[in-house]
Amino acid sequence: MTGPPPARPDTEHEGRARDDADVIAQSLDEPELFAGLYDRHAPDIHRYAARRLGEGAADDITAETFLIAFRTRSRYDTAHRLARPWLYGIAANLIGKHRRTEVRALKALARTGHDPVAASWSDRSDDRLAVQAPLAGALASLSPGDRHVLLLVAWADLGYQEVADALRIPLGTVRSRLNRARRKVRASLSTDPAFVPAEQELTPSWTK
Repeated sequence: MTGPPPARPDTEHEGRARDDADVIAQSLDEPELFAGLYDRHAPDIHRYAARRLGEGAADDITAETFLIAFRTRSRYDTAHRLARPWLYGIAANLIGKHRRTEVRALKALARTGHDPVAASWSDRSDDRLAVQAPLAGALASLSPGDRHVLLLVAWADLGYQEVADALRIPLGTVRSRLNRARRKVRASLSTDPAFVPAEQELTPSWTK
């Protein structure tokens, strides 16, 4: 088998794999169970990739994330019962390979207010903050590492320790990168009169 099987109904194993670690462990002997992990997490991974690289790239990122996860599942530490950080870490690494595309899209969005790659960001109401030009410019100015940390917190809703696990960096590094990223974004937005938050409750994710 070269990749994870397509999701399909499976009543034979219903109730046996109660969490992600169980799914992964049991899939070593019964590979078809890995489809359950895809069902649980693929929509979130796709949504995150789409917000960073656009819908087209998100399809490839999501597929490759789960292909890599399937091929490397024997090395998964089942002490981590939830696989979200692991999957987001794989996705972040793949997204990092497209950093020039992402930065180019952000800069174009900051300059013109529209970019074909970033156009999908405006498809959903919860993405309205992402399409504002000042914020796009602020994100483009961040280093790849700082941008990963900030967006895993703000868009993937991971906790600090989960981000550390995802990126395989110390918790202190997560805190320092996040503080630096928020400081830079806050400074950029405070000096740009064009920035008006689309949702006031979203603002703290970026700046506090």
